[in-house]
Amino acid sequence: MKGSATIVLDIGKTNVKLALLDSEGGTLAEQRSPNAIINDGLYPHHDTERIWGWMLDTMRAFAQLAHVTAIVPVTHGATAALVDDHGLVLPVLDYEFELPPEQDEAYGALRPAYSSSYSPLLPAGLNLGRQLAWQAQAFPEQFARAQHILMYPQYWAWRLSGVAASEVTSLGCHTDLWQPARQQYSALVERMGWSGLFPAMQPAWAPLGALKPDLAELTGLPWDCQVICGIHDSNASLLRHLNGDGPRTVLSTGTWVIAAAIDMPLDGLREEADMLANSNALGEPVACMRFMGGREFGELAGAAPETCSVEDLQRLIDQGTLALPCFASAGGPFGGRAGEITGPAPQTAQERYALATLYCVLMSDYCLSALNAASGAIVVEGSYTGNPHFAPLLAALRPAQAVNCSDDASGTTCGAWMLANWVEKCQDARTDPGAAPGAAAGLALNGWAAYRERWLAAL
Repeated sequence: MKGSATIVLDIGKTNVKLALLDSEGGTLAEQRSPNAIINDGLYPHHDTERIWGWMLDTMRAFAQLAHVTAIVPVTHGATAALVDDHGLVLPVLDYEFELPPEQDEAYGALRPAYSSSYSPLLPAGLNLGRQLAWQAQAFPEQFARAQHILMYPQYWAWRLSGVAASEVTSLGCHTDLWQPARQQYSALVERMGWSGLFPAMQPAWAPLGALKPDLAELTGLPWDCQVICGIHDSNASLLRHLNGDGPRTVLSTGTWVIAAAIDMPLDGLREEADMLANSNALGEPVACMRFMGGREFGELAGAAPETCSVEDLQRLIDQGTLALPCFASAGGPFGGRAGEITGPAPQTAQERYALATLYCVLMSDYCLSALNAASGAIVVEGSYTGNPHFAPLLAALRPAQAVNCSDDASGTTCGAWMLANWVEKCQDARTDPGAAPGAAAGLALNGWAAYRERWLAAL
């Protein structure tokens, strides 16, 4: 007899993943597919139909392996879908699309003050409110047909269940649409007349309803398989670390590296440094700072990265090779500044990997310091857990803090599993279903602290 299981749909900016997890959170199966952008049509947009077809095919295969009781959607932020009863009224816009500059002044007069939204003014479409304002102005007929504005996780939940919902973690992710401290919509929503377009708020863990009957028949999944409301991906990573008392910080790493400082005040946040407040799954504001670390690592490490040795790291430190921000155009504390490499250039794939590692450690350390996250443990989640040098190098720079490396390379998957098992095992978000993260020993390279000082001075 098949055991019960959960399917997690994890849509990152770079890849889409489906994971099948057993009743204890262990991985039974996993499939990945690139998250491609379509660049023709009205504007660059997500290929939602390709994702949909691939997802249903993969779910059909998963249905042969286990009795699936829940499906949980998790996605990147800064993305929403405008829908009516028949589906999308406009394509789902890619947040990296450079919106027309002539909109800047008009939108600047509409957006709420940073002091209420804690949402910094960001490039391209990274402020979701700006995307929506442009779509309303540029495509008024299609926008007028919209019955709902759905955050991206809830769009997929709606397609699967037919139930529309709003949820706080995606609404509170630098959208200009939410006030994290007050836990309510911002003035922008009322100014634009959008209040009626946002469905009723639901917790991320709420079962919205059963899988649509035609989809159950198509995939072979049980007719009573529940579709969970869903969550923003970095908040899924944060979920299992909400337990405990006192300040602590989670580094959620992937395409974006997001430093989330739990139980720390918001009064030190600065808009000009791209600092922001997200909302966690319980609706509480969380001071955050981020940079596009996955994209920048890829730019520095090259198309065929090869893990470096400690000797490669030491050689770059000794010769004074520095990578100065930034190597991605989308936001971060040095957004708009062109990256450069000073000193002798790396000569091998291993040296390029070493430089990318040193750079991302220094950027993470910079964000932690800017957030005043100088006390409490630091937990590294996500893709950087696969880098053997990242956590040890960070630990050497911050000896007063424990730097823990999560046992789960995809914290989003663990967080999504927690949502599907909320009532049974995780009802108050204070239970960590995984093993305790392991503390990293500091990697004591000669001149590492001095190298950081040279890097900071060069900024």
